[in-house]
Amino acid sequence: MAGLLVAGVLVTGCADDQQRYCEAVEEHQAELSEQLAAGGPVALIDGLATFEELAEEAPADIRDEWSLLIDRVTVLRDVLDEVGVDAATYDVERPPAGLDDADADRIARAARDLGSEETQRALADLEQQALDVCRTPLVV
Repeated sequence: MAGLLVAGVLVTGCADDQQRYCEAVEEHQAELSEQLAAGGPVALIDGLATFEELAEEAPADIRDEWSLLIDRVTVLRDVLDEVGVDAATYDVERPPAGLDDADADRIARAARDLGSEETQRALADLEQQALDVCRTPLVV
């Protein structure tokens, strides 16, 4: 009997986590859609605060995916800030004057990690979870 009670509390706790997360997804959906409309790294950097808010509400089964995405976006943002490059105007084919090769390599590495298959898979998993559990996409 005690086992059933504990199981019921755990299921209810999980359901509450899912409900709070789904409410957060719906609350941030329009904002996130607007932020990501531009596409590319700039859009992901613009969406970082929203990602962090969604991650705070995320159930345990998708926290790793949120962490990976947030970490990768944060690294790119920080590298760009450290070297004084604007993400919106950066062109790998025509780097800004004064950008040395080491800094260009750091930017390239961070961008490559952000665009990696692992990051794309995490994004796809987050979107699929929102569709399956919340019955709504992350972005409309």
